[in-house]
Amino acid sequence: MSNYHWQKSSYSGTAGNCINIAAADDGTVKIVESDSPDVIVTTTPEKLRAFILGIKAGEFDHFAEEPDAADSVSIVEGLAASEAADSAAI
Repeated sequence: MSNYHWQKSSYSGTAGNCINIAAADDGTVKIVESDSPDVIVTTTPEKLRAFILGIKAGEFDHFAEEPDAADSVSIVEGLAASEAADSAAI
């Protein structure tokens, strides 16, 4: 992984799926996932801070939640209705 001083969270343990972070000389923050060491994300300290605060506040929790059965049915029904409308228009 590049010539940065990468730091790994103490929560990562010895597992291979770790996020590493480094401060670059230009003031940016570099982030890399240990499974893909050639892919380096660059951001600013301010944006990283906002992202972390958003995670802590639960702003992204809906991405990890599985829809309940009623939501799944309504999604499928909506797709079916959309396809039926498209077919009727042809």
